[in-house]
Amino acid sequence: MPEETARVRRRLLRLAARSAAALAGARSGLAAALLALGARPARAASILAVRVWPAREYTRVTLELDEPLKSTQMQLSDPPRLVVDLEGLEIDLALRDLVARIRAEDPYIRQVRVGQHRPRVARLVFDLKTEVAPQLFTLAPVGTYRHRLVLDLHPAVPIDPLKTLLDDVRARSARPALPPPEDPIAALLRERLAAQERFAQSDEEMPREAQPVMRGKRRPPAVTRMLTIAIDAGHGGEDPGAIGRRGTQEKDVVLRIAQMLRERVNAEPDMRAYMIRDGDYFVPLAMRVAKARRVQADLFVSIHADAVVRPQASGASVYVLSERGASSSTARFLASRENASDRIGGVNLPSRNREVRQLLLDLTTTAQIQDSSRLGHFVLSELGGVGRLHKPRIEQAGFAVLKAPDIPSILVETAFISNPREERRLADSRYQARVADAIFRGLRNYLQRHPPAPRARVT
Repeated sequence: MPEETARVRRRLLRLAARSAAALAGARSGLAAALLALGARPARAASILAVRVWPAREYTRVTLELDEPLKSTQMQLSDPPRLVVDLEGLEIDLALRDLVARIRAEDPYIRQVRVGQHRPRVARLVFDLKTEVAPQLFTLAPVGTYRHRLVLDLHPAVPIDPLKTLLDDVRARSARPALPPPEDPIAALLRERLAAQERFAQSDEEMPREAQPVMRGKRRPPAVTRMLTIAIDAGHGGEDPGAIGRRGTQEKDVVLRIAQMLRERVNAEPDMRAYMIRDGDYFVPLAMRVAKARRVQADLFVSIHADAVVRPQASGASVYVLSERGASSSTARFLASRENASDRIGGVNLPSRNREVRQLLLDLTTTAQIQDSSRLGHFVLSELGGVGRLHKPRIEQAGFAVLKAPDIPSILVETAFISNPREERRLADSRYQARVADAIFRGLRNYLQRHPPAPRARVT
C-alpha cells in the first residue's frame, strides 16, 4: 500500500507539473501574441501641458499628453454647458491647472470644473457664456508636440468677416477724427487766388510764382472707392512659428508689425485694414484666404519672420505664388515650412467644408501672379531702405496662403529670426515700426500706380 500510494503521488505531481508548464506556456504565448499585435499594458495617460487660447473668433483648449486617449462630449443647455469625459486619465495637478487658465474676459467659457467621474475617467465641465458649436479632435505628434486633444469652441452662429470689418469701420468713424490734410494743389490755387486779389488792389506787379499757370484740366483721383487691405500676421496660438535663440517667437513679432501696419492703413481716408488674425490664436491657411475673399480685399499681405538652418542668413524678402516651382532652394524650404503650419497649429480637417478645402487647390491665375509681382516690387523696394535685402528681387514659391485667385497677394519675410542680430532688431519696437512704414509705403505706391477697378461693394 505505501508503494502504491507513493506511485499515485508521483503521478499526480507529474500531472500538476505538466499542467503548470502548459499554463505558463499559454500565458507566454498570449503575452507574445499581444506584443505582436502592439498591445500595451493599460496605464493612465499623463498630461504634459494645458493651454488655452481665447479669442473673439473662437476659444481653443489643448491638452498635450504622452499617450493618446479616448474622449466623448455631451452638450447641455439652460444653462449652456459642455461635458467632456476623458477615458484612461486620472485627475492630477496639471489637469486641475486648467481651471486657473480660464480668463474672465474669455468670450465663451465662464469657468471649468474638473472631477474624477469614475475610475480612470476624468470629467471636464465647461460652464459657457453662450451657445457654442464645439469641435473635439485629436492631433498626432508633430514638431515638438506630443499627442494633443483639442477642443475648439466656436460661436453657434459663425462670425462673418465682412460684418467684423464693417463694425470696425463704424467704431472708427464714431471717434472724433482729425481733419484730413488739405490737397496741396488746392492749397496752391487758394494762395495764388489770394495773391491775385491782393495785387489787383495795388500798383505792384504780381510775382511770377503767384501768377496762375494753366496746365489743362486736373485729372480726378484714380481711386474712387474705399480700398480694403487684408493683413495676415502669420502663425499664432498653438503654432509659434520660428523661434530665435533668445526665445523670440515669430507669431508675436509679426502680430505687432501687422497691428502697426493696420494703424497706418486706417489713417488713410480711402483705405481700411482687415486683420486676418488680431490676437494670439491660430487661423488655418485656407481660412486666411477665405476671410480675405469674404471682405473683398483689394490686396493681401502676409507678414512673417522665418528661420533657416544657416544662422548667418539675413535680410528681408518678398514672395509671390509660383506656377512652376520655387525660384530658389530657400524659397522652397520656406514655403514647405509655412505650408506645414496647419499640422502644427492644429486643424480639424474633417470639419472643413468643401468650399474652404477647395481654396488650397491651385485656383490662382496668371493675372493674379502678375499683379502680385508688381505689388511685391514696390514693397521690396521700400524694405530696401530699412535694411539689407536677402535678395534684390522678389521670389516665388507655392505658399498656400497666397492662393486667392482674385487678390494680389504677397508674403513678406521681414527678417530671419534665426540670425541673432536680426532677432534683436525684430524684438525692437522701433524697427518694427520702420518695417510697417516700409510695407505701407509699398502698398500705397502700388495702389497709386495700379488702382483697382471700380466695383459694387458693401461699404
